[in-house]
Amino acid sequence: MNGTGLPFRFSISLFPAALVLLLAEGIAVPVIAAPPSVESPMTPIESPVADTTSNRKAAVWSTVSKASVTVGPSAKQEATRSKFFSQGNWPAPVNDQERRLFTLIDVLDYRPRIGGGQGHDDYRWDVEGWYGGDYNRLWFKSEGQRDTAFKADYDVDVQLLYGRFIQKHYDLQIGGRVETQSFKGRNVTRGLGVIGIEGLVPYNYEFESALFIDQGGAVSARLSFTKDLLLTQRLIFQARFETNAAVQRVERFTTGSGLNNLEFGVRLRYEIQREFAPYFGISLDKSFGETATLVREDGGNPSQVRFVLGVRAWF
Repeated sequence: MNGTGLPFRFSISLFPAALVLLLAEGIAVPVIAAPPSVESPMTPIESPVADTTSNRKAAVWSTVSKASVTVGPSAKQEATRSKFFSQGNWPAPVNDQERRLFTLIDVLDYRPRIGGGQGHDDYRWDVEGWYGGDYNRLWFKSEGQRDTAFKADYDVDVQLLYGRFIQKHYDLQIGGRVETQSFKGRNVTRGLGVIGIEGLVPYNYEFESALFIDQGGAVSARLSFTKDLLLTQRLIFQARFETNAAVQRVERFTTGSGLNNLEFGVRLRYEIQREFAPYFGISLDKSFGETATLVREDGGNPSQVRFVLGVRAWF
């Protein structure tokens, strides 16, 4: 009885001690694991879990830092930037104030007499050009012909105009014109004021319009269109249309009131160089109304078709 009761008593006596030990361990674990408060001056005890988390955060931050360095400008890019943006190495600006000279010989026709046609071998020219910049230009134009089948005379006019850029592709022109005609041994000359618009309809055609007023108050107008069709890079088909009209009748210049004439021509040119291109084609010229009557009275033909050979050039 005493032998068997001793182990039991011993076990009972150890139970309170084990309970106290377990409680002590349970209280100590939260105290060790809990992070210290900000106000606590004590240094926290580092745990293996905290070390692992800190190491992972450090690895992630290291990767982000490396990525941010890669995304930013490299040393080579910084050197290039400093090279081009430093005040001493700026590229030269575009010189939009430079003055240039341009001349276009658009028409330089030789018109041979074919078969038993009326008149002789004739010629015609249409030249224009300008000197200036992008906004202000001095224009010069000359157009004329020797047409024995039409009015049996020389007809020459010269224009000197001031051109001002008013809208993309268009210039407003204002200035003066001098027209001279020679017929049956007599010459007549008159001066005219000019106001017009010249431009390029993008990807379509070039046009020129002008209103003329002579010293006597007679008003006339001219309108022309030119269209180029590229058959190849060097072979170009050009269609050209021009018409003249007048408000008053001016007999000494063989001009009636109303629509004076229509001229339509087609030319096929080959650009040996961009600046030089021989061509051949056909030109149809027809007078109307009072102008046709005046042409007949002067012994001319108000309607004619002419074969043309010529050269187009610019420089």
